[in-house]
Amino acid sequence: MKILVCISKAPDTTTKIAFTDGDTKFDEEGVKYIVNPYDEWYALVRGLELKEAHGGSVTTVTVGTSEDDATIRKALAIGADDAVRIDTKAEDAFQVAKEIATYAKDQDFDLVLLGKETIDYNGSQVGGMLAEHLDQPFISLATRLEVEGSTATLDKEIIGGVQTVASELPLVVSCAKGMAEQRIPNMRGIMAARSKPLKVEDASGADQLTKFVKYALPAPKSEVKLIDPENMDELVELLHNEAKVL
Repeated sequence: MKILVCISKAPDTTTKIAFTDGDTKFDEEGVKYIVNPYDEWYALVRGLELKEAHGGSVTTVTVGTSEDDATIRKALAIGADDAVRIDTKAEDAFQVAKEIATYAKDQDFDLVLLGKETIDYNGSQVGGMLAEHLDQPFISLATRLEVEGSTATLDKEIIGGVQTVASELPLVVSCAKGMAEQRIPNMRGIMAARSKPLKVEDASGADQLTKFVKYALPAPKSEVKLIDPENMDELVELLHNEAKVL
């Protein structure tokens, strides 16, 4: 089985977020990047499990610059066989999906896996766009994936229950929590990742259809107010007039 896993980077969850140029650009100064957890923990690990069960290979693909190579190497350390980086900065979902599709369309991958979203933008757009460009079925938010022969069976959570669907390969799947368990790269994997192939492909020049107009931080949290337990009238008044349900 030939599997392609889409890998993107995201700021570490402890990163202090700031913006520049009149709040129109994300300030990357001093930011530590990690593999997007949905891509790593669920898409990549499930791809590796399927390879271990059925044989084949797992290739990762990333739209990015040389600054993304360290992130890509971590995916290789977890167990991917090789990696491809499409040499252009990721700008928006359409551009990323089109670049990946241009690379993948002639590679005969049986399965394309990616996380359901990135933790920085939470767009959940690339999977559907990628499937459209590849003219393949798309299953989103999958929590289970099994493959038997040329048929994939998947579970996905819906309101009030779980839906089970089946599709013939090739197939594009976005992976959600429950698909697999996180793997921690060991020293052997880290050392092996240094020599695994990381091929750089020229970008096709896909259009960017959206642009970021402005960023804004959430409103700061208000200070805690302590109310005397005997002063119920003040508490009731604050609950009515100041408290907000999020």
